[in-house]
Amino acid sequence: MNQPYAEVIGDPIAQSKSPVIHGYWLARLGLEGRYDRAHVKADGLGEYFATRRADPDWCGCNVTMPHKQAVIPLLDRLDPLAARIGAVNTIVPEDGALVGYNTDAPGFLEPLREDLARTHYFRMARVLGTGGAARAIIAALADEHMVLVLAGRNMEKARSLLDELDPHGENHVAPLDHFADATDFDFDDREGCLDLVVNASALGMTGQPPLAFDTTHAPPGSVFYDIVTSPLETEFLKAARTAGFRTVDGLSMLIGQADHAFRRFFGAIPPRGDADVELRERLMA
Repeated sequence: MNQPYAEVIGDPIAQSKSPVIHGYWLARLGLEGRYDRAHVKADGLGEYFATRRADPDWCGCNVTMPHKQAVIPLLDRLDPLAARIGAVNTIVPEDGALVGYNTDAPGFLEPLREDLARTHYFRMARVLGTGGAARAIIAALADEHMVLVLAGRNMEKARSLLDELDPHGENHVAPLDHFADATDFDFDDREGCLDLVVNASALGMTGQPPLAFDTTHAPPGSVFYDIVTSPLETEFLKAARTAGFRTVDGLSMLIGQADHAFRRFFGAIPPRGDADVELRERLMA
């Protein structure tokens, strides 16, 4: 008997942890359905969507690299947030139309919700990296009224990203290597402020160069957030924790974005809270 299913597409795709997340939630809820991986190359995207459109059991797909922008011309409609970010990671069939969403942005913010719910005198985020992942993060933080310092190797690209995604914000750019060496900068009183330091790049990921960031560039009380999931405990986070800062790892964003996608695919709210502990254990196994 056929059953409803969703999947994740990308090239490569074997590394994706999404099937573990969605499979765990389906089992916990006792829902009929499954979540698969599909290896789809760039020249096969058109055929993939033509086939899935005709499949009544297909509930949609997540999109991972390198297709988050390439899929856009093949869709019928974009959610306004996805259109603004210029990247799609969740596609759902709705009344015969393929609709693109971006759940990376709300997924990124999820572990920060308690902080963001408070009132602050000032909010600043130092965002490291100007690649595809940074687009959703910049948009998400701009909507939370954060002043952004975007650091990248290419200053012109950094400024262009800020101008595109937060044109009315009072934001700044900096060279990435500015943060590599220690500083004796004397930060002002941060009581009542929210400061974030976010690695939005692949630096520090297994097989990639390390991210050079000296923690003296972070104001007291900053939250360090790394979107890298392999390794989960990056040198960036280790150094921050050693220096006494609070940290958020990459699984937080991964699970958060999957939550929003799962609701659209299967029409159900995934089990969270205590269930996250077991899910994390499975993801790290």
